[in-house]
Amino acid sequence: MSSTDFHSVRPADSTSLISDLSSGNTTTEQVLDRAQAICASQGAKLTDKRRRILQVVLQSAEPLSAYQIADQYRDLYGKTLSVMSVYRMLNFLKDNELVHRLETTNQYLPCSHISCNHAHEVPQFLICDSCKTVDEVGIRKEILQELSANIEDTGFALARQQLEFRGLCRACQTASTVPA
Repeated sequence: MSSTDFHSVRPADSTSLISDLSSGNTTTEQVLDRAQAICASQGAKLTDKRRRILQVVLQSAEPLSAYQIADQYRDLYGKTLSVMSVYRMLNFLKDNELVHRLETTNQYLPCSHISCNHAHEVPQFLICDSCKTVDEVGIRKEILQELSANIEDTGFALARQQLEFRGLCRACQTASTVPA
């Protein structure tokens, strides 16, 4: 694991999760503009509704389900979106590497790499069962290739390569050892 490919998605105490990931000067609007540029470079269009869905995900303190996203969208923008529409937009955002879907919980979180410019490794997710923090940690492609080869040797065909680990983050571990 490269030390430069670790990003934490921490509960937001301001306007954006992503602002904690870079220099601290990044705003939600700047991240959304970067997402717009990423889509444009791939020949895709980040429509207003998709952008607003991404904004809901960016501003959340924790990963969200499509139902939670639909509710927050309605609360923020005063417009109702069907959950199926939210899923379609989330699939677009996922396909363009702007959000990730946690397989174990069917929840979505922003890709912590939207606002950085270095090469990225395959993400794995460290999920804190206590505070719901999700750390996105890159895993070297060589490790995944070896793991995939071992799996294929058994005759099993992988559909996806995503690792999710559950436990307690450092802050929660420390908090649980501090006497009350």
